[in-house]
Amino acid sequence: MRILTITLSLLCVVLTAEAAKADRRVAFVVGNGAYKTVTQLPNPPVDAKAMAATLRNVGFDVVEGTNLTRDKMTEKLLDFGRKAQGADIAVFYYAGHGIAIAGTNYLLPVDADLKSEMDVKLGSAINIDVTLDQTMGDAKVKLVFLDACRDNPFAAKIKSNSPTRSVSVQTGLAEMKSGEGTLIAFATGPGQTALDGDAGANSPFTRALISHIAQPGVEIQQAMTSVRAQVNEETSKGQLPWGHTNLIGAVYLNPAAAPPATAATAGTTPVAAAGQSAGEAELEFWRSVKDSNKPEELNAYLSTYPNGQFKSLAMARIASIESGAINTATRNVAKGVDPATFTEEGTQVSEDQIGLDKTKRRDVQRRLTGLGFDTKMTGAFDDETRGVLKRWQAARGYPSSGFLTKLQHKALLAEPQPAPATAAVGDEARPRRAKPAGNVAAGNPPPQGAPVYRNPPPQDNAGNAAGAAFIGGMMGGVLGGALRR
Repeated sequence: MRILTITLSLLCVVLTAEAAKADRRVAFVVGNGAYKTVTQLPNPPVDAKAMAATLRNVGFDVVEGTNLTRDKMTEKLLDFGRKAQGADIAVFYYAGHGIAIAGTNYLLPVDADLKSEMDVKLGSAINIDVTLDQTMGDAKVKLVFLDACRDNPFAAKIKSNSPTRSVSVQTGLAEMKSGEGTLIAFATGPGQTALDGDAGANSPFTRALISHIAQPGVEIQQAMTSVRAQVNEETSKGQLPWGHTNLIGAVYLNPAAAPPATAATAGTTPVAAAGQSAGEAELEFWRSVKDSNKPEELNAYLSTYPNGQFKSLAMARIASIESGAINTATRNVAKGVDPATFTEEGTQVSEDQIGLDKTKRRDVQRRLTGLGFDTKMTGAFDDETRGVLKRWQAARGYPSSGFLTKLQHKALLAEPQPAPATAAVGDEARPRRAKPAGNVAAGNPPPQGAPVYRNPPPQDNAGNAAGAAFIGGMMGGVLGGALRR
C-alpha cells in the first residue's frame, strides 16, 4: 500500500510538471532610452534586456525590443497581441518615458516629439489602456510592470504650447485600475517620479523585479511585497512602488517549490510556469551578454548578480572594452561593411530571400563556431542557433533579431576565420573515405594515381582499422567475382 501511495504521488508530481510546461506564457518587454528630441535615458535598454532574460528563464516566449520608434513599437505590439491570444499568462513590461494627459497614460517611442496635447493623442504616443486591452484582453492572467514614471521632459513643453486651454499634464503616471485577472505595478505612486539608477545599471524597480518575481515557489503578490520593500530600502524611502491587483488565484512564475495544498486551501488554482534553478538563470543571463561590446549590458549582469560566478569575467571584459581593445577588433571586423547592415533588422522573410539551403546553413553555423560563437553544425536553424545569431549580431552592432539579412550574411562570409572550425557535438554524420596508402604528413607519398586527401580522417583505433580492412577486402572480393563472371 505504501509503495502504491508513493507511486501515485510521484505520478501526480510528473503530471503537474507537464501541465506547467503546457502553459502558454507570453511577454512583451521593451526599453526605450535613445530619445531623439530630449535627454536620453541610459538604463531602460539595460532593464529590458535583464527582464527579458529573467522571463525566458521561466519559460516565457518574449517579444523584445529596445529604442523603438512608433512604427517599430506598433509592429512588436501586433506580434505580442497575436501570441497573447488565449495565453495562460501574459506579461507587459515597459521601461522608458511615459506621460499622463487628463488622467490617461501614454508610452513614448524614441521618435516622439511632443509639443502639444494633440501630438500625444493623435499618434506620437501610445495609449496604455487601449494597448493592454487590444493585446492582452484575451489572456487568462495579465501582469503589467511599468517602469515609466521618470521625470518627463515633454510636460513643460506641452503646457507652454497650450496657452488658450487648460491641459492637465501630470508628473509621473496616472492611477490605473486593473480588470479581472490583472495585476498592474508602477515603479512609484501615481503622480510621482521614479529614480533611473546609476547609468549602465538597472533601475531600483527593475532590479527588485528581477530579483523576486521568478523566485522558486514565490507567489506573484508575495513577490511584489518584497519588491516594494527592496525599492523603499534602496532609495532611503524616497520611492515606493505602487500597484493595483484584481487577481482571482495564486500566480507563480516559477512554481518549483510551490505548495499545492496551500493554494487548494485558499480556494485558488496556481497558474504557473516551469522554471529553472537560480544557477541556470544566471548562466542563461551570462550567455546573453558575454559576447556584448556594450559595458551597460555587462553591468546589467553585475547589477543582477553582484557576487555571480562570472563576475570576474564580466569585469575583465568591461575593462577590455573601455581600454579600446575590443572596440578596435570590432572596428576591424566592420571595416568595409555596408552601413545598412547596422540598421536593417532581419526577419524570416529577409532570411528566406538569401536562399540558404542545408549546406549553406551549415556553413553559417561553422563560421559562427569559428568566430567563437559555438553552435552545432546541423544545417537547421533551431532555437539554439537563433540565440547564437543574436549574440553574434549584438557583438557586431547589428540589430539582434536572430534572423539574417542579405547584408549580414555577406558580412559574415567576409569575416576572417581565426582557425579552421572543428566539428561540434551534434554534427550530422559524414561518410568517411578510406585513408589512401602512404603517409603524406610523414613525407611518404601515396602510390601513383592514388587520391590525396588534405585532411585524412584519423583511425579511431587498431580494431576499427582492421575491421575496415576486412570489410573492404570482402567487398572487393565480391565485386571482383561478379565482374569475372
